[in-house]
Amino acid sequence: MAAELDGPRVEPRSGKARQLVVFLHGYGADGNDLIEIGRAWQQLLPDAAFVSPHAPHPCGQAPMGREWFPLTMRDPGERWTGVNTAAPGLNAFLDSELARRQLPPSALALVGFSQGTMMALHAGLRRTVGPAAIVGYSGMLVTPEDIDPDEFAADIRSKPPVLLVHGDQDQLIPVQALLHAARGLVALDIPAEWHISPGVGHGIDQEGLRHGGQFLARAFKTRA
Repeated sequence: MAAELDGPRVEPRSGKARQLVVFLHGYGADGNDLIEIGRAWQQLLPDAAFVSPHAPHPCGQAPMGREWFPLTMRDPGERWTGVNTAAPGLNAFLDSELARRQLPPSALALVGFSQGTMMALHAGLRRTVGPAAIVGYSGMLVTPEDIDPDEFAADIRSKPPVLLVHGDQDQLIPVQALLHAARGLVALDIPAEWHISPGVGHGIDQEGLRHGGQFLARAFKTRA
């Protein structure tokens, strides 16, 4: 049984949580890697509580880091197996955190980086009540190699607005992954926007952060 998730939190600037933003970190990092984004977004999202859980497993290739699922790069199906295996534990955490804040599922937003983006898209699009928005940095939409597209589409339960942000110099997950994900989301009738950060590698620049925060602010306002 996977360990119960937990991680650093930032309380809402207004003092009363009306939204919950959950950060999902990348492979080899932990929840501390992204939580400061919450502090940077507090002015845009004064009613949002932020939490950045540590992934459930020690990282196989980074002694101090965590992973949502193993990555050996030897098995073409390992990402699909990984997101499906990790999703129940993540969803349990999301439900628990919403209940702790006494918030409805629609008050949730997911923000992922790299492997965390894979998790945010996979879990977020399959929740019974979709999140208000998903922001994915430097990641990809994980799809299986051999599944029928109609079968994949039938698995989608919610269609929240999605923003994808990627650096055009990313050597770890090439920017083509953004284009592939955007096409896949549009094919599923999921509203998708994207921003490509020039000169940026596998990371997030200030322009990408600005786009992400403003996107969430608009999405929460639409849900209000």
